[in-house]
Amino acid sequence: MKLPFIPVLAASCLLLSAAYQASASQLFDPFDGQLDASQYLSENAYGFLPVPIIITDPAVGGGLGLSGLFFHETEEDRNKRLQSMQNAENAAQHLMPPSISVAIGAYTGNDSYFAGGGHMGFFNQGNIRYMGGGGYGNLNIDFFGFGDITLKKPIQINTQAKVIMQTLKFKLGDSSFYFGPTHRYINAAISPSNLNDLIGNLPPNWQDTITQLLTKDVTTSGVGFTLEYDSRDNFFSPNEGLKYELSHLWYDDKIASDIDYQLTEFSALHYFKLTENWQTAFKIDMQYANSDDLLPPYATPFISMRGIPAMRFQGNAIGVSELEVTYNVNFRWKVNAFIGIGKATNEFSDLTSSASRISKGAGFRYLIARRYGFNMGIDLAFGPEDNIFYIQAGTAW
Repeated sequence: MKLPFIPVLAASCLLLSAAYQASASQLFDPFDGQLDASQYLSENAYGFLPVPIIITDPAVGGGLGLSGLFFHETEEDRNKRLQSMQNAENAAQHLMPPSISVAIGAYTGNDSYFAGGGHMGFFNQGNIRYMGGGGYGNLNIDFFGFGDITLKKPIQINTQAKVIMQTLKFKLGDSSFYFGPTHRYINAAISPSNLNDLIGNLPPNWQDTITQLLTKDVTTSGVGFTLEYDSRDNFFSPNEGLKYELSHLWYDDKIASDIDYQLTEFSALHYFKLTENWQTAFKIDMQYANSDDLLPPYATPFISMRGIPAMRFQGNAIGVSELEVTYNVNFRWKVNAFIGIGKATNEFSDLTSSASRISKGAGFRYLIARRYGFNMGIDLAFGPEDNIFYIQAGTAW
């Protein structure tokens, strides 16, 4: 469970708010006369921005939310940044102010809701980076089982949880590597919407164990480290470059965890420019919870991939790979096609032989801010069970 949403949400808010607050002349690029937010972003400063959120994941029945961003910088620092944005060849590096806080509230079609906030801070010329957040959620989501342990029919699980997650990274010399501590804390109350749904719905040898997991109050608390390498040419919509991230956390009763286990996460993003009009990208994502027992559903890794609802396929070991190919129709418009494979099992040694869940789809992007190389668009994914559309701000990953 990570917190990549803060920088992407911040940029999305900046772009979307332009449509409401800018004059018409600021929303069209003199370069080609097309809709573009670059001029508006380079000439206006903000202290607070509200923006709506559209949730499309069928796992929670879709939904709506509202977020607000607070920018922390002095008037002098803000003017310097805006001047840099106007003059820089790569204006994207000056898009975000030094520190940003976000408040979020959302409600979904199956009566789930969440309220919380987060903060992203850059210090010492970006050599120190902090990202953290927390909140309270009441989540209703269908539970299908753990790995190869499947229910005869899914049941709805209610999870009421308090969450805190944070990471502090330090740049290693003049390299593109960052390293630092990470912390995650979740205090949850788990219960099925209908307790009778558990009767006769579980494999007999797992009836007591899983029933206990789905009807308990539990706290998981872990500390560990994150190592990151990032050479992407654009933070939001990269065409070239790599991003690797490795995290390892220890959950232990000495730091208030009710369950002792270790969690390892590894992701690799690759972006390649093949020709002037063709780009490709692929993603590898692996997670492994080294635990002697099954974990609560919220703490169990799951396949995160376009076309598959959140927490649909869970297991202690997860492997995902996605490939995307993009074609530049013209300067502003791109079309893309993608395919992904995900696996979920409870034993890491069984990962390669476990069932493959395949998703594929297509989408488009529009260059909404030319000077920042920032794209927005929609993806339509056809998964093994659901067809899902996504509103994308920047890269899908």
